[in-house]
Amino acid sequence: MTDSTIPAIDPSETIDFMNIDETDFSSMSRAEQIRHLEVEGYVVLPEILPADFIARIKDELADAEMSHTSYSEYQTRSVTQPQWVSNAVAELIGFPPMIEFLADVMGPDIVFTRGFFQRTLPGSPGISMHTDGQPHGSDLFGYEGSCPRLLRVLYYLDELTPQRAPFRLISRSHLSFHADASPYVRYKSHPEELTLVVPAGSAVIVPSMLLHASHPNQDPRPRELVQLGYRPAWAGPIQPVDEWDEELVASAPDIAKPFLQSLNTTAFEWVQPHKPAGMKTEAHGINPSRWGDKPTS
Repeated sequence: MTDSTIPAIDPSETIDFMNIDETDFSSMSRAEQIRHLEVEGYVVLPEILPADFIARIKDELADAEMSHTSYSEYQTRSVTQPQWVSNAVAELIGFPPMIEFLADVMGPDIVFTRGFFQRTLPGSPGISMHTDGQPHGSDLFGYEGSCPRLLRVLYYLDELTPQRAPFRLISRSHLSFHADASPYVRYKSHPEELTLVVPAGSAVIVPSMLLHASHPNQDPRPRELVQLGYRPAWAGPIQPVDEWDEELVASAPDIAKPFLQSLNTTAFEWVQPHKPAGMKTEAHGINPSRWGDKPTS
């Protein structure tokens, strides 16, 4: 497909500005990565996927059954979650470099919640600014999106350029108490939004309550991504969700199985004593010094 044959995009679907983020993510320490994720609402792990791994995923998903969104036939998604189509994606659930990062952020007991494969074809309009979760549930994410702590890991299988459906976000929007930050509201654009252009194989990690989107794909090539959801085991949904198919879990690669726990795993307890037995006197995960900018005692 050449530039002249890219399907026309409705001008009303384009954003006429682009604030490209120039942050040097490759030089960040782990403490700096965690701070950027928790405060700004996103972090990039550049080129975390090896080229041969990307090639495997692309090959195994090349013939995946796809459907398209209600707003464009050029925005396509896999009908079946990709980890049940591609063994490479199933292995990606337990990808050690990512799991090491997630364990530092969430602790060691991690639940994988969902997989998603998107192929954004040339001519696709951008995705509207939205969140990937709603605290009371919704018809988009069911009750999976109600988990109080939920991260989305977006693995870009292709390079993002300003023309190739780059990622957009409103930093710190996940922290706001204002009505404008309602996860049930969508926006076309925002004057302070940022755009991420990243190399192929990079992972973008965002909390589910961050407002984010994409630009149109005005490149003659498709843009593919695999998105995986994770949460700490304590942070279960507010209502029960359907469990994984036991046969699919049994046939999954061993590297993925520790994270294919019950989707209803939770530490919920209605009765909360004021002085429970065995209270701890330290907890690394909530140290104000975890960002590396405060002296430890």
